[in-house]
Amino acid sequence: MRHDSLSSFLSNNGKTLAKGPIAMIFVEDRVEVDTTLRHHLMAGFKSVIAFVPDEIDIPADLEEQIIRVTHDTHADQMLETAVNAVIEAAPSIWMYYCYNAEYLFHPFCENRNVSEMITWNTGERRDTIMTYVVDLYAGNLWDYPDAVSLEDAHLDKSGYYALARKDKWNNDLDRQLDFFGGLRWRFEEHIPARSRRIDRVSLFKSKQGLKLGADHTFNDAEYNTYACSWHHNVSAAVCSFRTAKALKRNPGSTFDIETFQWHNSAPFEWHSQQLLDLGLMEPGQWF
Repeated sequence: MRHDSLSSFLSNNGKTLAKGPIAMIFVEDRVEVDTTLRHHLMAGFKSVIAFVPDEIDIPADLEEQIIRVTHDTHADQMLETAVNAVIEAAPSIWMYYCYNAEYLFHPFCENRNVSEMITWNTGERRDTIMTYVVDLYAGNLWDYPDAVSLEDAHLDKSGYYALARKDKWNNDLDRQLDFFGGLRWRFEEHIPARSRRIDRVSLFKSKQGLKLGADHTFNDAEYNTYACSWHHNVSAAVCSFRTAKALKRNPGSTFDIETFQWHNSAPFEWHSQQLLDLGLMEPGQWF
């Protein structure tokens, strides 16, 4: 199904937005669009909605399986505007958002789908699942100058850390942390300060009045917490080429970077167990 605008989609998709979880994929360019869509179709979402500029083509077989919404994904405040519009149109369903060349992994995803994880999390009285953006990058930039390769994908196996998140009076916020690491940490001189965090509440249950901000946090403080107050909760990882791609496309950084490899690089195995072993997501009490 295809819609020529966000308003058209919201006006004519009552059935799609009646039941979640839904995935919203924001397509910024032509890089790995098909693999991103196929990955999330296989993840167990009830619907996959692709927000795509008109000039980008999607394979015909995928067009039949997704909902395509023509959308300017480079507009100012594009992401939060679109996500908040969908939240307003569909309160009380689970939603997920990411960009192309990003891939959601959760504990045991090879055997359990995203709906099963959400069912478990709902039983834990949680309306969010914290996700961490794990930077992926091609190991050989001579062969893959845009830094994107599924076959030669690497990630950082260490170098991640968290700092207490403060309120406007400089007090620590309860169960909220700012997480850092990956390429945004190693090449921070090329990354604006506001974009260096890797935590993203990209899997959540919508509700009336909920708003996503430009910094990937919500206007409800509990939605921004990494766990409930009595034990750890399940979390997930968004494995993403987006930062590597941007660093190699940006004239201000591309010539400073001959490789993203360092002593703590490791081949990405495209398996949840690797991410669990590295501590990049948490099974919580879900076994």
